[in-house]
Parts: sequence; C-alpha cells; structure tokens
Amino acid sequence: MKKVSFCGISGSGMSALAQVLKYKGYEVCGSDRNFDLGRDTATRQALENIGIKIFPQDGSAISKDLDFLCASTAVEDTIADIKAAKDLGIPLKTRPELLAEIFHSYKYGIAVGGTSGKTTTTAMIGYALDKLGYEPCMINGGLLCDYANRAGIPNVICHNGEICVVEADESNGSIDLYNPYVSVINNIAADHKSLDELTELFQHFAERTRHQVVINADYELCRKIKCNHAVYFSLSDPQADFYATDIKPLPHGTEYVFRGQKYTLKLIGAFNVANALAAVAVCVGMGIDAHKVAEVLQNFSGTKRRLEVIGSCHEITVIDDFAHNPDKVRASISALRQYNGRLVVMFQPHGFAPMRMMGKEIMQVFADYMQKEDILVMPEIFFVGGTVNKDISSKDLIEYAKSIGKEKAFFFTDKTTAADFMLKQAQKGDRIVIMGARDNTLTDLCYSILERL
Repeated sequence: MKKVSFCGISGSGMSALAQVLKYKGYEVCGSDRNFDLGRDTATRQALENIGIKIFPQDGSAISKDLDFLCASTAVEDTIADIKAAKDLGIPLKTRPELLAEIFHSYKYGIAVGGTSGKTTTTAMIGYALDKLGYEPCMINGGLLCDYANRAGIPNVICHNGEICVVEADESNGSIDLYNPYVSVINNIAADHKSLDELTELFQHFAERTRHQVVINADYELCRKIKCNHAVYFSLSDPQADFYATDIKPLPHGTEYVFRGQKYTLKLIGAFNVANALAAVAVCVGMGIDAHKVAEVLQNFSGTKRRLEVIGSCHEITVIDDFAHNPDKVRASISALRQYNGRLVVMFQPHGFAPMRMMGKEIMQVFADYMQKEDILVMPEIFFVGGTVNKDISSKDLIEYAKSIGKEKAFFFTDKTTAADFMLKQAQKGDRIVIMGARDNTLTDLCYSILERL
C-alpha cells in the first residue's frame, strides 16, 4: 500500500486530493496550521471520519516509509513537515502536479477552465455523469450541496469509471499541466493575470485538447481562441451549437428553453444557465443525449458559497457568495437584482496585488449594478501572511466607489465591525450578502449574522 502525507490538508484543493487517494486505497495522513490553531474543525472531523490521520504540523506526519509528500503551494519551506521530508529524501509534489497526475491516469479527462464559473460547471458535469451512470471521478474546489450527507468532504465524486473531471486553474498557471480529452473555456475576463496572459494560456489549453473544446461564445476573447474542434454555447447567439432562450427568474431558480424544451434550474442567474449549457455540451462530447443531461441538471442543487442561501429570519435573507473578481461580482449582483428587496453587501477583497489590478473595476461593477438604496460595506483586505506591498486599502476602494456614484459605501477595519453595522441597517425584505474568497470564516460569519437576526 502506498503511503502519502499532505501538508496544508484543510484547503479545498488539498482535501479533495487526499480523499481521492484514500478512496483509491492509499494510506493517507496530513497536517494543517489551521487545525493546530483550532480552526476548520469540521473539515478535520470529516477527513478523520474516512480514515485520514491528522498530525500536528511539527514534522510528526513525516516518516521514512512515505512515498511522497504533497505540499500546498501556500506553505513555506521553513515548515517542519517540509524540512523533515527533505531531510529524509522523501519526494515532494505540489497540489497541481498531483492533480494532473491523477487526471492523466484516466482514459477520458475533462478539464474546465475559465476565469469564472469553473466550480459550478465542474460540479454540474460531475453530477450529470454520476446520475447518468458513468461513474466519474470529479475533483472540485467547491462543496457540492447534493453530496453533503456523504462521508468526507463533498468536493469529490470518486468512482472507478474511465472519466475524470477537474477544474483547470489559470490563476497559478497550472492549467498548462493538463492535456484534456474534452475541455471548457467558460470565459476570459480580468482576474489574477492580464488579459493577454490569460488569452495565451487558454489558447494553448485549447490546442492541447484532443477531442473537443467547449467555448462560451458570449465573450469576445473566447471567440478569438483558434481551434478546429470547438463547439460553442451562448445565451445571445442563436447560431451557437448550444443556445438557450426565454430565460426567466423563478422564486427559487431559473427557467429556460433549450432546443424547444423548457427546463428549470434550482440556481438563480442567467450565468448558471450558461454553466448548464457548458455542462450539456461536454456530456454531448462524451456521446450522451443533450436532453437527458438538461433534464438531470434540473435536480442539481449547486455548490456551497455560490449565491448560497444560508437562511432567513424576520423576512431578511442571508446569502454566502464566493464572488471576488469583476465578472463574478457582476454575475452575482445582476442575478440578485432580478428579485425584489434591498441588497446589503459586505465585500471582503483578498490580496493587495489583485486589488491594485482590478479593485477599481470591481467598485465600478458595484456602482453600476447596485441601486441607490443598496448598501456596500468593506472590511480591510484579507491577508494570510507573507511579504507584500500593502500600498492599497479597502478604504481607498470605498472612497473610489463613492466618487463614481455609490454613495452608500462604508469602510470598516474588520469584518466583525462591518457585520455589526449591517445588522443595525437590516430591515424587512433585505438580502444580506457576504462576498469574498480565500477566507473560510466568511461562512461562519453568515451563520452568526443569521443567528443574531
């Protein structure tokens, strides 16, 4: 039996890989500084429930009989586990390297790329293949609501079939590691890299795809991708291979028409119809009937932290959302604005460099899509440590938002104070929305707000 340890195992990407190897018969253990600090206790318990042993991050997870140590790209060489592995000559693998290795061990690899929508589209594909009996392995960055009652963490579906579905992350360049059978380019928009860099990454991604590239025709930069085995999906172009029309918001979802048939999703927002079309197109590329896929997706409940309704009290609804770049914020706010009620939004940005690059564009989206009575609240930029240039603040971004017309915009030094303010402002009919990435405590904040309501 092979034995593997994971350093930084609590992260969504690392915990998914750890579970896949455990399900494949490996002996798996790991450590995480968050566990040592008493954080992410539910994640720890879920991993231990399926037999993954958790050690303190003091080097004790490392033994001579390890086949390799998988280390998160977020951990430093000074961490005891890394030092111990190097001292013992144990091979090191990064998360992207291990994910690519698992991906290429399957006959049919489906890689979902794009600066937005990867998590939901990957989940939709995995869910549809699973429910239609194709026994896929799906490795995701988000938690699937439909699998929440399974043992472990619901960011994987692990069967013994021939298909593997993964998110192909462009933010760290690891998308270059994949040679897919079928790929998806959901969109190309401002995020962690320049548009020129992103376009080049996705062009090469398309060129490495062996069978079919599924491309969103509603993005100009996506349409510029050149490949002779592309199919297109669209919400605006009737000539696209996969086209939806008559999109209507429902009280708890969205209705649309596809190839003459009416379907519904449990998810809100036209962008989720686009995600569904991408999933349908992928499955058709695998030889599955389009209408069977669209029908199955009607029961898909979504992923955690993607416009996830945490609950309601006194006719005030609390929503948890992962939006963190201009495209994601635009999609979420425009979807929410299709329904009645004021928006009280807390946006917690992460990373000083990303905010220098796209902070003003995000503020422009809030100014354009929020109404006059909607409230925008921002705590300071989320920072996990390291040496960075902190020459920008959420306060600067709030001042910019006010200068372009978003008058009800407020800065607070921390999210606890911001939440206190939101609760004082909340009134019947409001939607309180907590937006941001990387910070696992944002969901806890949502539940705390709901409890205090």
